[in-house]
Amino acid sequence: MTDVRVPGRLARGDRVAVVAPSGPVRPERLEIGTTYLEQWGLEVEVMPSVLAGHDRLSFLAADDKTRAEDLRTAWLDPRFAAVFCARGGYGVQRMLEYVDLDELAAVTKWFLGFSDITALHEPLNARGLVTIHGPMAAAVEQLQVETGRERLHELLFEPEKITDLLAPVGARTLVGGVAEGPLRGGNLALLAASVGTPTYAPPTGIVVMEDVSEDAYRVDRLLTQLLRAGWFAGVTGLVIGDFSGADDSGLVTAVVHDRLGPLGLPMVEGAAIGHENLNLAVPLGLPVRLDATAGTLTPLFS
Repeated sequence: MTDVRVPGRLARGDRVAVVAPSGPVRPERLEIGTTYLEQWGLEVEVMPSVLAGHDRLSFLAADDKTRAEDLRTAWLDPRFAAVFCARGGYGVQRMLEYVDLDELAAVTKWFLGFSDITALHEPLNARGLVTIHGPMAAAVEQLQVETGRERLHELLFEPEKITDLLAPVGARTLVGGVAEGPLRGGNLALLAASVGTPTYAPPTGIVVMEDVSEDAYRVDRLLTQLLRAGWFAGVTGLVIGDFSGADDSGLVTAVVHDRLGPLGLPMVEGAAIGHENLNLAVPLGLPVRLDATAGTLTPLFS
């Protein structure tokens, strides 16, 4: 079993880097978001490609090699205690061929992001590094929500305060029971898209899933892809987060029940993890204990 490596807590005065592995970033949103980080006493440095733009593909922050090189530079620079992604969107998978994941995973520091960033969380978690699925540096609406902002701060600065990763919102029991294991997962579409690729890393332990703008039939297709690939073979429990912007939220819920319920794994739904304004940060790769009957998810930091 891969050893778990948890980065050290941050402190006022630490320097952090902001990268954009995926989509383009609006300067005004980045300015607002980084202000919150600076209020925590962090010194924020934005890497050059974050606001560079792509000369032909407007859905990318910059060309693939440049985004990958900025990520590498920030990650290997000992001045930075953490690397924040500016936003998600699309683009991480395009640049993975230019990223030496073993080189990155050999350095223990905090890496933060969600959505498309799942494509980086997956291989880093598989190599034992604990990362954070949560609000990003330009995620203004999420950082403006005090509850979510405080969770992120506690996870980075005072992790001992967190006794239930699903609190204060909680979650509903779908299948009762208790399970333990490292917390893995993230964005459903990205999890499915990694199957068969060189960075494919089927999880063991507790899996969290969320997504945005995926209608019910597409959620069904994504879950069916993972089921047919044997992706759930090592999964011990499930945490279903937000599926935002779907055509019919009730139908999406029915799909999740239909596809995942028969696995018989301890499972909760309705966790405040995902693309809603309240996005509770969680430590991917960290051992956790899911009590699906009680609706709690306990981090096991030691």
